[in-house]
Amino acid sequence: MIDETVEQIQEMQTHSSSVVAVRATRALEELLEREFATVEEYTRALERNGSVLRRANPSHASLQNAVREVVDDVTDADPDSVEEAKQYTQDKIDAVVSRVESGKELAAENAAEFLSDGATLLTHDYSSTVLEALERATADGKQFEVYITEARPRFIGRKTARALSDLDGVETTLITDSAHGVYLEECDRVVVGMDCIVEDTLYNRVGTFPIASTAARLDVPVTVLGSASKIVSEGFVFENEFRPGSEVMPEPAEGFAVENPNYDATPIELLESVVTDEGRQTF
Repeated sequence: MIDETVEQIQEMQTHSSSVVAVRATRALEELLEREFATVEEYTRALERNGSVLRRANPSHASLQNAVREVVDDVTDADPDSVEEAKQYTQDKIDAVVSRVESGKELAAENAAEFLSDGATLLTHDYSSTVLEALERATADGKQFEVYITEARPRFIGRKTARALSDLDGVETTLITDSAHGVYLEECDRVVVGMDCIVEDTLYNRVGTFPIASTAARLDVPVTVLGSASKIVSEGFVFENEFRPGSEVMPEPAEGFAVENPNYDATPIELLESVVTDEGRQTF
């Protein structure tokens, strides 16, 4: 389960950072089924596998914090037996997962109340929190027109478009990334998720920064949705992930390089607000 989860994270088969954090944390449950002679052997295995999971994507603050919290708390608890250590691990995993999931749900609930009925929105990439917010809002009778960028080169926005097209009350349009400047003039708001906010910078799927910059130029407010656990003030250094160049150009590049960064950095001064499980914060 751990190796499979690491592979999934590295291949980005799951695109929501909250989902990634939950899967990585749950993957540690594999250790509960193994036999260990001593508590020390168990905690060493927990630390080693926790490090493997965290290395799968160093850029995901929620993944890093969730897995580290489980490992550190179990180790610090200094359990008397392997069984006690395993039970403490299970309890801690359940608590961390519950907090991550409830944080996302509360953020979506707060955003659903905040989003105006009849608004035209633009979103980028795939965010489970954005999707849940729109699901909740439309369930309350609100209607929206939503433009979704493709999020090249993996075209993750198509997943968002398919999900939104199934919602009654949402008129869905998929656009190319570079066309955001054309359609932002029609929009009331940009709504995106977040990988994390570290101090004064939002890190999110590459393409967020130019969208936020263009929106600022056109006076279109930008709102970011996500769990407050993704807002980090200290103890975390963001590391960008660079995807294979073959995602951009399948054929071999001869005489030139191909770069494929996964995330970009957006100054929070370009944001109008952030909505989390703790409420709405404006800038």
